[in-house]
Amino acid sequence: MVIESTTALPADSDADTAVLGILDGEGIAHDVDGILQGLVDAGEAKAKHRHLAVAHAGAKRWILVGLGSREQLDGELMRVAAATALERARELGARRLCWEVPHKVDPEIAAAIVEGTMLRAYRFDRFKAAPEDEPTDVDALIVSAHGDLSGVVEQASIVATAVNWARDLQNTPANEMAPRHLADAAHELAELDGVSVEVDGRDAIVERGMGAFAAVAQGSDEEPALITVRYEGVDAAGPVLGLVGKAVTFDTGGISIKGANKMSDMKFDMSGGAAVLAAVEAIARLALPIRVLAVVGATENMPSGRAMRPGDVVSAANGITIEIINTDAEGRLVLADCLAHAVSEGAERLVDIATLTGAIITALGNTHAGVVGDDDDWVAQVSAAGSSSGELVWRLPLHADYAKALESETADLMNVNETRKAGSIVAAQFLQRFTGGVPWAHLDIAGTAWGAGKPYTPKGGSGFGVRLMVALARSINA
Repeated sequence: MVIESTTALPADSDADTAVLGILDGEGIAHDVDGILQGLVDAGEAKAKHRHLAVAHAGAKRWILVGLGSREQLDGELMRVAAATALERARELGARRLCWEVPHKVDPEIAAAIVEGTMLRAYRFDRFKAAPEDEPTDVDALIVSAHGDLSGVVEQASIVATAVNWARDLQNTPANEMAPRHLADAAHELAELDGVSVEVDGRDAIVERGMGAFAAVAQGSDEEPALITVRYEGVDAAGPVLGLVGKAVTFDTGGISIKGANKMSDMKFDMSGGAAVLAAVEAIARLALPIRVLAVVGATENMPSGRAMRPGDVVSAANGITIEIINTDAEGRLVLADCLAHAVSEGAERLVDIATLTGAIITALGNTHAGVVGDDDDWVAQVSAAGSSSGELVWRLPLHADYAKALESETADLMNVNETRKAGSIVAAQFLQRFTGGVPWAHLDIAGTAWGAGKPYTPKGGSGFGVRLMVALARSINA
């Protein structure tokens, strides 16, 4: 989809279809022969959020979409409205769509129009024949505003493109998205200014003393990949932002094998790693003046004659020994070594992102991701990035009492407490042992990474975390 901006009115654009948002108690600013205001006056077009009406006026088709009240309008409501309008435009056969930005709103509203439209336009159809009755694609989005918003529109397009790339990585089946494929995707980032990429395989992971990561990987014939991506912007300042992503490209549970129902969804267990790579892409394309160290641990978790066993003891890169109680608690083993690696490589602020626990879905459903951290200011900054980007998080406590659940008679700690009490918090307690005292926040995205059902990401991978991490990067030197 081509994204453009203009200061011309929608009626004067070359779009075949224009979209106007209806705000409660406000009229149509640029009517066409009284037709559009007539729809409002007749009650056919309403300010109720997502309500749609269609008219023909002048040489164009017009879609009127309700935005609610001006006071309540924010980026998330606009993303949803834009997605709703895009779907109707597709049904009507629109090819070039022009959205008029409501007057006197913050630039985030224009950005949200772009994001909501582009994210809803996404399709993953690599393995499907196109159905004959499929609605046409909208080829172009034109954003119309009184002032020049070209920079805002371009930046929003960069972020949305990165989110959709993360969704491509997520949605690709595991036989086409093994660790080596994810490493290949990471290598593409090295073409961007300021970005360098290093990938280590099994032997190097073992040589680095990453016994926890290596234990997860040893059950699979697929070569694991420790992916380290560095970005340094021009005139970079502020702390080095460490982004760490779990990328278990397929998770059977290992010897503690999962049930067959919905195991096919375990291709999404690499969603954290996909989000990290896509966030780096957006940060680099935006040329943000910061330094980023991104670490992605990519592996399969498979049962085999070589697989780790319940009761095994492994040693992580920082020397902590871990008794493996359940091989399906593998993500924290991968993250443990990746967090320690990020610290050793110079990360000064840490965010890890992972589809880590089913317990977080029970606690928060599909609306919020969980966030746990050990530095109040840093967690607040991460949470604020979530709110501003529309990727909401909810903080869970990191109380010392929960650490008792990880006490082992055999090793320094065990990887899971099988009572399942406070599972998401206990998992975060485990991860904290590997953060080296660096301010850290952990994002558990098991409920938001796929199948979240938002109007602009209704099915499959959502790319959750990309927008949040970009917003966080923007805030580093703000």
